[in-house]
Amino acid sequence: MLPDISLENSSKVMVGVIADTHVPDRVDGLHPDLEDILRSEKVDAILHAGDISSPAVLKQLEQIAPVFAVRGNRDWAFRNTLPWSRMLNMGGLRILLTHGQGGLGDYLVDKIWYLLDGYRPERYLKLLERRLRDEQVVIFGHTHRSLVLERDGRLFLNPGSAAFGIGKEGQPSVGILQIEEGKAAARIVNLPKIKQNGRSWRNF
Repeated sequence: MLPDISLENSSKVMVGVIADTHVPDRVDGLHPDLEDILRSEKVDAILHAGDISSPAVLKQLEQIAPVFAVRGNRDWAFRNTLPWSRMLNMGGLRILLTHGQGGLGDYLVDKIWYLLDGYRPERYLKLLERRLRDEQVVIFGHTHRSLVLERDGRLFLNPGSAAFGIGKEGQPSVGILQIEEGKAAARIVNLPKIKQNGRSWRNF
């Protein structure tokens, strides 16, 4: 396991939060605008919530800021190097970073429910809450759908997929987490829609 990050002495922390980049299993590179957005937000760190797919993605992101990541269900390349979840201390807050699919049994049950009932964020929230202790912020991915939600005194953040959204209206996105004076706020930044030519990006 990688060491946890601690930015306790920083009064204000800006964090780029991304998930489900899927390079190169679905696209052959990061979204063309992703790096510029992270740089423009002047992030102090980047959290990746899994389904990275290639170690080259983390190396590329490390050119912007320190990267802390967990393994997703498609991250076979990281099976010996990244944990399924990790605890982080940032700006005085405890953060759970995980992909969000749970164990194999949870994953299979969710697949069945998805076919029967479609996407329901409540299913993922309940799965995450089973594992919580005293974390104030919960970051997850897996669904390819962005979410910012205050629930029972905790902030839940899913940045969506940095590669592609779901359905006709889906859009790639990232999250920005700001921690200041022991309080957390999050927002979603949509990346421009770009059609893929095979696995490559091209503008509309």
